[in-house]
Amino acid sequence: MLSNLLFTKNNIQQGLDAAWLRNDVISQNIANVDTPGYKRKVVRFEEYLDNEMKTSRISQGMTKISSHGMHITEDPTNSSYRSDGNNVDIEHEMALMAANSIRYNTLIQRMNGDFQKLKTVIKGGR
Repeated sequence: MLSNLLFTKNNIQQGLDAAWLRNDVISQNIANVDTPGYKRKVVRFEEYLDNEMKTSRISQGMTKISSHGMHITEDPTNSSYRSDGNNVDIEHEMALMAANSIRYNTLIQRMNGDFQKLKTVIKGGR
């Protein structure tokens, strides 16, 4: 049970790290909304996670996700609707920020619940 709990904690930690990084990147995008020629940045983590789950034994709880899969890249879509070449859409970035905050808070709640379970076990079920 302890190894399962530690495995879950490590994976939740990786998700929190990705959400934190994504929050920084979205904040940068918002800060550069008026910068001519700025191309929005994105964090690629879920694609890496999906690939890891398909190619390894992570789905069986045997492998730890590494942080090497978190990459900051320019948005691959060439969807600049402005004449100055900037492709940041403030409404889209704000929606991404809200969704990322929900994801982060959910992961925090999950980790707190896991620590509460561990605390209960240590106290002997009391």
